[in-house]
Amino acid sequence: MKINWKALIAAVYISFISMILLLVSMSAGQKIDLVTDHYYEEELKFQGKIDKVQRAAALAEPLSWQITEDRLQLHYPAHFADADVSGEIHLYCPSDNRNDRHFAIRSKDNAQTVALSQIPTGRYKIQVDWKSGSETYWNEGVVVVDHQNL
Repeated sequence: MKINWKALIAAVYISFISMILLLVSMSAGQKIDLVTDHYYEEELKFQGKIDKVQRAAALAEPLSWQITEDRLQLHYPAHFADADVSGEIHLYCPSDNRNDRHFAIRSKDNAQTVALSQIPTGRYKIQVDWKSGSETYWNEGVVVVDHQNL
């Protein structure tokens, strides 16, 4: 049996090119979620976020949250008046940005509830950017919403 080296080299070359084209087409179809689409602007504001985190850590009674049967409950420090507390709650889902949720802060009796029916099942990074009077605060943590275990 005689080996045709020209045909073998051509077959190896064509298979290599085919493999590269297959990998490029597969990688082009991958979904890539960024934390934010405005990364540079957020980076410029980072020192302000660090200051907010330090102010929140210095509070005698911190902001807290818990998942109950059908809702996410946030508890603001008792010494803040309801009318003064404002801001935004952001639930960031690292695995799928379509699950991200934003809620305006509406404190009543220093608490706020968010129905879990508004939040898809998943692991979320909760980011609370809130303000009371002239001071701003930032709290963050992790919550897991699992509708099957409720």
